[in-house]
Amino acid sequence: MRLLQHEKELEEPFEKSQIGSSAMAYKRNPMRSERINSLARHVLVLASDPSFTAATQWLERTLDDSANKRICVPESFLAVDAILILYANISANIVVYQNVIKTNMMQELPFMGTEEILMNAVLKGGDRQELHEKIRVYSMEAGKEVKEYGRPNDLVDRIANDATFGLTKEEILHILNPNNLCGRAPKQVEDFIKNHVDPILKKYQELIKGIEVEVKV
Repeated sequence: MRLLQHEKELEEPFEKSQIGSSAMAYKRNPMRSERINSLARHVLVLASDPSFTAATQWLERTLDDSANKRICVPESFLAVDAILILYANISANIVVYQNVIKTNMMQELPFMGTEEILMNAVLKGGDRQELHEKIRVYSMEAGKEVKEYGRPNDLVDRIANDATFGLTKEEILHILNPNNLCGRAPKQVEDFIKNHVDPILKKYQELIKGIEVEVKV
């Protein structure tokens, strides 16, 4: 969540009176996600506390065992409870910026789809080794345009202008359609929700009754 908010693709809920940053007025810090990370690290450390006590008390039921448990056990439950409250708040009000996601994806898609471009060119009679080397060179040149000069990714144009590939720009863009490159991902998500998420929601439906989760897009 914190990484995707940095890329401006997602955003955790932001209250009307909330201050984004004490130093940078324009910024919206992912404060809830940061709290979750902080508390999660605390819980991980607490988990080692009783183990360390057990390793040093020679299996005797002494006061160091009791005093330790009275602190680390309730703190662990309280910290996890706080994490779940924060997680529920984020999940119920998360904002998804689809256009930013699409822009970022399309900028990288020509690189990620080079294997598909290569195979389609080979099916048209091209030499795989020759085309592979050309794609490597064109990818390096296109990457330089992006990284050194801040220009758009022009890999598609470089390949389309090379008659060796036998592919028009329109054909290449069709190959790079994200719907043609995601494989079984949509079906896997549907199966996971059906076989794992839905049974859990059904099992605890009495506990979560009345809770509404709305994703803002």
